[in-house]
Amino acid sequence: MLVSVRDVPEALEAARVGVDFIDLKEPAAGALGGLPLSMLRAICAALRAGRRGNAEGAPLISATIGDLPAQAEARIVHRVRLVAASGVDLVKVGIPGCGSAALPLLAALARLPLAVVPVLLADEGLDADVVDAACRPAFAAVMVDTEGKQAGSLLQRVAAAELRQFIAAARAAQVAVGLAGALRADDLDELAVLRPDFVGFRTAVCEGSRAGRLDPQRLKALQAQLRQSDLVPG
Repeated sequence: MLVSVRDVPEALEAARVGVDFIDLKEPAAGALGGLPLSMLRAICAALRAGRRGNAEGAPLISATIGDLPAQAEARIVHRVRLVAASGVDLVKVGIPGCGSAALPLLAALARLPLAVVPVLLADEGLDADVVDAACRPAFAAVMVDTEGKQAGSLLQRVAAAELRQFIAAARAAQVAVGLAGALRADDLDELAVLRPDFVGFRTAVCEGSRAGRLDPQRLKALQAQLRQSDLVPG
């Protein structure tokens, strides 16, 4: 389970519930809105104050770099380096799920000696070439997400067959694979059929919209449902 948080109180709440991945982003700034580097450092320090290194059972910390156009390769690489230096375990970068602009950017990111997670934005679909370029051992993991959160969940917008092909490509490359995109508790059964390695949530655990505050009760309820679902092996 990956949960996106925007500040120290939200991050600590997610850690208390036992979330596996704590993802640092500003939901009000877009699908992969970035937080200031000072906030990233503060959240990392707060989370690591309660754990020793990257001990077993401790959550991994990921962070987005912000919504930047794929053509801005130099800016993206620079931002990836800055976010990685803030202390996070993984750096998430939004990539168009289709179109030729994604390929040179993925090649540049694959050359970085950093734990990068390409996040394919599948609003317009997924090209086989882009999927192949993202599902490479050079990357720490790979995800599919959506940019337009008001148009329905990932499972409503991308065909199950397309998601199965994406997951199969990641499995073949032995890369961890995740799904996100306005997912809700009602999606757990379908997610269990697809069997990604992790699933990402924000809207489902907030008061009102995804830009609202994280709701501890919603978070606990969703975590309990996830543990009882077929997504988590018994």
